[in-house]
Order: sequence, then C-alpha cells, then structure tokens
Amino acid sequence: MVHHAAVSRTGAAQVDTIYALATPEGRGAVAVVRLSGPEAFELAGQIVGDLPEARYAGLRVFRGATGEVIDQGIVICFPAPHSYTGENVVELQGHGGRAVTRALLDALRAVGARPAERGEFTQRAFLHGQMDLAQAEAVAALIDADSQVARRAALRSLQGALGEWVDEVASAIQQIRAQIEAELDFSDDLHEAGEETDDIGPPLESVRTRIRSIRQRTVAGTHLRHGLKVALIGVPNAGKSSLMNALVGSDVSIVNELPGTTRDVMRERIGLGEREIELQDTAGIRAGDEVGAVEHEGVRRALHAMDHADVVVLVTDANTPLTQWERHVLAQLDPTRSVVVRNKIDLDGALPLSARPTESLTRFMVCDVSALTGSGLDELRERLHELVAERDDVEPLAGEQRHLEALDRADEALAEAVRVERLQLGREITAEQLREAQLVLLGITRRDDNEALLDQIFRSFCIGK
Repeated sequence: MVHHAAVSRTGAAQVDTIYALATPEGRGAVAVVRLSGPEAFELAGQIVGDLPEARYAGLRVFRGATGEVIDQGIVICFPAPHSYTGENVVELQGHGGRAVTRALLDALRAVGARPAERGEFTQRAFLHGQMDLAQAEAVAALIDADSQVARRAALRSLQGALGEWVDEVASAIQQIRAQIEAELDFSDDLHEAGEETDDIGPPLESVRTRIRSIRQRTVAGTHLRHGLKVALIGVPNAGKSSLMNALVGSDVSIVNELPGTTRDVMRERIGLGEREIELQDTAGIRAGDEVGAVEHEGVRRALHAMDHADVVVLVTDANTPLTQWERHVLAQLDPTRSVVVRNKIDLDGALPLSARPTESLTRFMVCDVSALTGSGLDELRERLHELVAERDDVEPLAGEQRHLEALDRADEALAEAVRVERLQLGREITAEQLREAQLVLLGITRRDDNEALLDQIFRSFCIGK
C-alpha cells in the first residue's frame, strides 16, 4: 500500500535537484549517474543538449561547463511522477573510468545540481508516496542481501508484503475501536434497553496472534540479513581454528600447537546452501592458574558467543575422552541447535564413538571430521544446513529492529487492553490502549513527522540510492 506525503526535507519553498553515482565507485565498463529534482531535465540539457523522448535511450555527447567534451553515452529521462523518486529523473550512462565519472559529476555541480546525501533518492521516493517506509527500508535490505533466501525476503517487503499485513492488523484494531467508541457514545441507551456490550476479548486475541505471526517472519528476516551466528566452541587444541579455516577455505584463524592461541572471537561469513552464516571461532575454554588475564577475557567472550549463537558446534578431540567441561556443556546445550564434532579422526589414536560416554551424545548430531584432510566436512555442512533451515520455519520478511520493537509495543498495548476488559476497568481505558497499538503499528509504514527517525533510516543507505 502506498502512503502519500509531501517533500519537506529542503523546505516547502525550494527543492534541490540532486545527483549521485548510482553504480559502484571505481573503474568499470559503465558508470550510471542519476539526477533527480524539479530542474533535472533543464540541468541535464546543459550537459547533453536536446533530451531524448521519455523512457527512450538516446546517444548523446556529454560536455562540461566550458563546452569541453567529457564523454559519449546514453541518456534516459523519466518524467514525474512515474519515476523512482516521483520527481523528474535523468540517468546518464557513460564509460566507467574514474576521471570520466569525476568530470561528469563536476559538470553537474557546475550547472547547479548538488550532491545527494545518503539514501536521499529513496527518501524522496518515500516522501512522494512511491513506497511506504517499510518498502524503503527493504531497498537497503535487497542491496545488502548476500544469499538467495535473504534476497527473496527483501523482495517480499519491497513489494509491500510487510506494509500490507501491518495495515490489515491496524485496520482490524480500528474496527474494534469503532465498536467500543460507538458503545461509549450510546452507553446510556444500551443500559436503559438492558443490552450487554459485545465481548471483544476473542477479536483482540486474534489480532495479537496476527501480530506475533508478523513478528516471527520479521525475526527470520533479520537473521537472514545479518547472518545466523554459528559458534565453534571447545577446549584448547580441539582443532576449532583448523576447522574454521577448513570451512571458510582460507587461513583466517591462527593455528598453533600451543594452547590459548585464539584470544578473541574470529568471525567470517560463509555461504551455506541458499543462506549465509557468520562462523565464529572462539577461544579454547580451560581453567586453572596458568590462564592469564588476556586468555581469561577470551574465555569470557567465548562463553558469551556460545550463549548468543543461533547454532553451537562443540568441537572435541576424537583421540581423548570427553573432559568434565565438555560433559557439562553437553548437559546444557539444546540438541535442536547444536552439533558435536569429533575432530582429528585422521590420527591413529582416534577413539571409536562407542568408547565415548554415549549417554552424553545420543541426543546430538555427531560428525566425525578431519580438519586436516577434509574428511567429514561435507557431512558437517549438511548437518549445519539442516539446523539453519529448521530455524526458518516461516516465510521470512526483511525487517529492522525498529519493526520488532513496534510490534512488541503494539502487542503489549493489546495485552493490556485484554486485561482491562477481563477486569472490567472501563472501556475508555481499553479504547486508549487500542489507539496506542494502532499508532505504533502505523509508524512502521507511514511518515509520522519524526524527522530524526527518517534521517536515521535513510543515512544508513549508500550514496546514490
């Protein structure tokens, strides 16, 4: 659903015409420069001469302010309001050399356009009603998507799925509000007629269920955007760093026979099927007087990573019995989000699984691997993929932390409304809680004159978008 609003960023009296490089900066085959604003056609005409017909590509010579030829390229014009920003837009497609691009940008500045700020093109699209706020944020999510699942989630939100579902819930709340307010207006008549007011508890709970469903999809989307965290934990010299390097495919972690080599959490993003995960190599966990202050801090961070990971991989040495700490951790881990790795199976002293305390391992996926030879790594990847896929049991939507906070606040307001109804504390209070929930939800998609929020959102975008 599209929500209309007037442009106000540069004031009602004057809206600047802005420009920016829309392709990555640097050397390339083609560079696209985007120009948007009320004077876009006039200013572009000073650079390229006569403009081609709207939405038709025209070959033109690009000239600087002094008439010097800069380049030759393609020009496409998009008249308002049928453009990305809702304003007049011109795209100049030239050669992708640094000097050529810089000369073209300098020429646009010379004729009176100004450089765009971060996210200003998308902000203008939002302010002109080309997309709602959730769709605008989905643009950034789509650009940042590193996996096919994340791409599809961002595309759903960009096509308006999140906004439509939120607006449907807000409309359902509005209907309940209207019913309550009508009862309040005619409460004396209802009382004289001996009629009872309708029970709104069930419809309120139905709305809460829908909010929780949207939240679940949004949480899944945030996991996709930032990558599910998979933490490798274990005692020193179990082979966590070697396993990290083997899974990543490069030497990102230092490997040494001395215990305590890893002192901090090493992070690397890798693909896992259609998903992306953040693999974390943590410090080996041991206790005793030999542990210094730096290693102690590394252990603390390792435990923190384990507690906050989406999936935990306990790396053990297949050549030694499980330690007391490993058995303790196994008792604490959730088998639905954990894998036990028996590393170093290439060594002659590797113990068979039957020689291990099987009561500790029967609940877990167990993978025998050799980080040195690569044996068992494909099976480990499959097990990790299964665990990661199981955490996405809903169709995800690209979402932000502010969306989750808004959904939580709306659910809390509705929960309070249910409590007020149950205790019969007054429908005036119920109506106020419903109003609060509705306003919070509408803030997900619509402009609420919070300029600080808009700046925070759009300044996280790249230049040119």
